[in-house]
Amino acid sequence: NRIKEQYKVSVRIPQDSERSNLVRIEGDPKGVQMARRELIEMVQRMENERTKDLIVEQKFHRTIIGQKGEKIKEVRDKFPEVIITFPDPSQKSDIVQLRGPKNEVEKCAKFLQKIIADLIENSFSLSVPIFKQFHKNIIGKGGANIKKIREETNTKIDLPMENSNSEMIIITGKRSNCEAARDRILAIQRDLANIKEAEVSIPAKLHNSLIGSKGCLVRSIMEDCGGVHIHFPSEGSGSDKVTIRGPASEVEKAKKQLLQLAEEKQVNNFTVELQAKPEYHKFLIGRGGANIRRVRDRTGARIIFPSPDDTEQELITIVGKEEAVRQAQKELEILVKNLDDVVEDSMEVDVRHHRHFVCRRGQVLRELAEEYGGVAVSFPRTGSNSQKVTLKGAKDCVEAATKRIQEIIEDLESQVSVEVAIPQRHHRAIMGPKGSRIQHITREHEVQIKFPERDDSAAGQDASPQENGDVSPEAEFVPRKCDIITISGRAEKCELAKAALLALVPITEDVEVSYDLHRYIIGQKGSGIRKLMEEYEVNIWVPQPEKQLDVIKVTGLAANVERAKLGVLERVKELQAEQEDRALRSFRVTMSVDPKFHPKIIGRKGAVISQIRRDHDVSIQFPDKGDEQQDLIVISGYERNVEEARRAIQQLVSELQEMVSQDVRLDPRTHARIIGARGKAIRKLMEEFKVDIRFPQPGSDEPDKVTVTGLPDTVDAAIDHLLNLEEEYLLSVTETETLAAYMKPPSRYGGGAGGLDDSSGGPAKGFVVRDAPWNAAGNKAPDMSSAEDFPTFGTGVAPKQTSAWGPKKF
Repeated sequence: NRIKEQYKVSVRIPQDSERSNLVRIEGDPKGVQMARRELIEMVQRMENERTKDLIVEQKFHRTIIGQKGEKIKEVRDKFPEVIITFPDPSQKSDIVQLRGPKNEVEKCAKFLQKIIADLIENSFSLSVPIFKQFHKNIIGKGGANIKKIREETNTKIDLPMENSNSEMIIITGKRSNCEAARDRILAIQRDLANIKEAEVSIPAKLHNSLIGSKGCLVRSIMEDCGGVHIHFPSEGSGSDKVTIRGPASEVEKAKKQLLQLAEEKQVNNFTVELQAKPEYHKFLIGRGGANIRRVRDRTGARIIFPSPDDTEQELITIVGKEEAVRQAQKELEILVKNLDDVVEDSMEVDVRHHRHFVCRRGQVLRELAEEYGGVAVSFPRTGSNSQKVTLKGAKDCVEAATKRIQEIIEDLESQVSVEVAIPQRHHRAIMGPKGSRIQHITREHEVQIKFPERDDSAAGQDASPQENGDVSPEAEFVPRKCDIITISGRAEKCELAKAALLALVPITEDVEVSYDLHRYIIGQKGSGIRKLMEEYEVNIWVPQPEKQLDVIKVTGLAANVERAKLGVLERVKELQAEQEDRALRSFRVTMSVDPKFHPKIIGRKGAVISQIRRDHDVSIQFPDKGDEQQDLIVISGYERNVEEARRAIQQLVSELQEMVSQDVRLDPRTHARIIGARGKAIRKLMEEFKVDIRFPQPGSDEPDKVTVTGLPDTVDAAIDHLLNLEEEYLLSVTETETLAAYMKPPSRYGGGAGGLDDSSGGPAKGFVVRDAPWNAAGNKAPDMSSAEDFPTFGTGVAPKQTSAWGPKKF
């Protein structure tokens, strides 16, 4: 649009569907020429441009950008032609995009990757739970304890706010440093759990000398002993008692030091104070106290520095025998003079080695300064061709640092580059999540590893046929440019790194698995093979079924492949055992049983046959309706179980064959009482005598005939019991009928057997018409001799029917 407006032309760019690379420009000839020239220049820039995505965890974005963008500004100033784009924080994306000239983009990418590697290395975090009441002790007086731990472990330690209920202390830095800081903090907590207070007797005349100028001596003991508190009695009190309070082990340590210092004051009561600029103190002490320890060991004098928090205190106290103190004083004065006598020197360092010294925020230079008395080493600005490196500091420190830099350069110049050919498709796996595997190899072997540019066309070549959802193993490997990984470093280190890289390359091995087991290995919808692949972190390739191959291929890291092979073979054993078990369970027996016994074998609601199946763990099939052979029963399962089930059914059939059926005549008026509500009474009776009792159906020609089926002895016993019940219930029925006859009204048809009532002209009480008694309302009462109003016991459930007696209760 800008070109159109500026040159007064129309520009037509072809649509994607047109498959044309011609752009048409129309307008004034001069405008067309200028627009054409600018478009060509734009295309040339675009052809030379490259876009590259860097994966950077979002939590590091703010750190890389820096406060008010000052850090990323430095990067942009260093690579002005590269556009660096960070994602919007709300997108939660890890992609940082670089765009610009190809070479500059590559340089910028490497520069940022170094920064990211440093951030990852120094961003390990540990959470340490510490009881809230001990936080102040971990901080120490004036923050002395926590500051000491931070400095000695080079970590960041964050404690929760005082008004917070959290007990978590967060430690951030290198993993090993974080673990060291954690151990120190946990040790303080363990000691604090056993707080002790001790008193030590020291002559009052020594108190002031033990306290030292501005309390420097006693403060050094307290700080050295984990922040214990040492309390001297007020001046003039005349008391000799000095109180020490803190963790038990530290109290004993402080007590020992205090008594030793008191003894020195008495026996070797000689003290000298030496002045040295506060900024010199750390160099006099040396890394890890190495410098001052050498002076102490040589002279035997005690040398006490002021607290690190006291940045204005210049006095250093030396205590001991006069000779020892004088010697220590002399040595310290020489060191101080050397620090005062700063010299400046320079040396030549090849430009290609500069990066090694200034990378990772100048870590190498910091180490040189700490090791050689704070010597300052300055390299020329990036982009300058100057080889001059300036060193400034004490003369001997400068000389020692110069010698060390030369050693480092010799080491760098002895470095070589080694190429490793690994198929491009494996590069992502070798890098590991967020490049973790490569970072580990580079740190461990002190090498640089460079991966080639990705070739997408070589990736339409790497695509392999898919079988069962998995990639089939590769064919013969012919290295290409995009497969070559370069390792730089010392020759022996490069070889070790190369071996480590190759160990990360997936291998493929065959596992012999019978073809008929493949579908079980794959599992339903691939669930079985997915589980194996996830468990062992490998790819498992199963050939297509039509190939009928007795092999499965496992691809992955060597160690994982070995584990996966064992896992597959173990699964094969399980499947073979299941096959053998299925074969054993497939034993079948067919037995012929008269169909009339089938219902008895099945039992009510299948209870009998279900019990046989459970007892013997077998499957029992009865013939379906319509089958030609209605007498056949099929039993399947383990052979022994099948035989036992068959014997159980045969025994049941034998018992059924011995059963007899016998009829007994029971007055129909007693049937309902014998059956009971909902058949409960008759079921109990059948269970008690182990028989089946069937009552006549409604409308039967023989309403009093009841059939009892079972073993002869049980049938006889059941019939005797039924007859006793009939006799008992008939007494009740007779009483009911007599009462009904007594209560019946006079006959409306005249005289009868019972006589006439002259006053009413109707039949006398007790008169019966058609053998049907009348009720008190003058209506016909139900016929008590009919079985129609009483249920019969056939299926065990009384038939539903209406009755003049109202709803049935059974």
